[in-house]
Amino acid sequence: MSQPVHAGVDISAESFAVAYEMPGQPLKETCLDNSAAGHRKLCRLLTRGGRPARVCLEATGIYSLDLASALHRTPGIEVMVVNPRVTKDFMRARMHRTKTDATDAVAILEFVQRMPFTPWQPPAREILALRAIARRITALTLVGAQERNRRHATDRCRELPEALEAESTAHLEFLQASSQRLTHEALAIIQAHPRLRSRYAHLISVKGIATTSAIRLLAELAVLPDDMAARQWVAHAGLDPRHFESGTSVKKPTRISKTGNNYLRAALYLPALVAIQHEPHVKAFYEQLLARAKKPMQAVVAVMRKLLHAIYGMFRHGRDFEGDKFYALPT
Repeated sequence: MSQPVHAGVDISAESFAVAYEMPGQPLKETCLDNSAAGHRKLCRLLTRGGRPARVCLEATGIYSLDLASALHRTPGIEVMVVNPRVTKDFMRARMHRTKTDATDAVAILEFVQRMPFTPWQPPAREILALRAIARRITALTLVGAQERNRRHATDRCRELPEALEAESTAHLEFLQASSQRLTHEALAIIQAHPRLRSRYAHLISVKGIATTSAIRLLAELAVLPDDMAARQWVAHAGLDPRHFESGTSVKKPTRISKTGNNYLRAALYLPALVAIQHEPHVKAFYEQLLARAKKPMQAVVAVMRKLLHAIYGMFRHGRDFEGDKFYALPT
């Protein structure tokens, strides 16, 4: 089998920089439009001469998804999609001092040449649609919170014109209506697919997870490969502990890494808070952490992590939430 072409891609909204190396030839660089035509051109470029190709690009949401899918569909091309934090750390280790799209593409090329290659598998279309809708609902929720904060400030200033209050009310009503429409669309996708429907039912069996939280959690978890372990889920969410020690003099407090999916991490926060209030087994687990001198936020994060483990078990075994398996109440 002939040696593959290796390519690194740094992608943005309008274009992407490519650094690629064919066996026995010097490094080449180019820049293409981030469009269907640009994607086809890159595929032709990399498969010229019938050689296989291995391409690495960073996970940058909607900007990278179409390109990764186009590359994956092309015979002879394998794609690896990596967390941007991973390539950033790699560049720091390689002491890259200059940062441009072109130099980032070269660094990603070095990464794919030196590191183990893990092929990317695109999620099903309905799962991608669900994730896009869930993230849009999250964005609308954040905008709504900002608007309510502004409304709170304007309500206390009598000198502002009444038109501002009317405009704020109309904006909030629009955001609420948009969120409701998207929620109905997300539920329709879930109900149309048996696996999503089953997992959604398991999620809402947890006291603390209702419709919105279930949609957000399901959308982020459904894209994960089936062979991932529970600890990998935790690391993917950035909830794994990060230790910082050096010799005998430096020992910082252990914190979560936050190197992972912030959407999933955020989607676990409110369910954890509500479960602490209304689910006896979760509350008991939280209280025993406080009794061990854990700070309240540390205990909440521990609940989030344990709740994610519980969801993993629920999905794996097809069962609803069981409080005594989360934490046995003291007798």
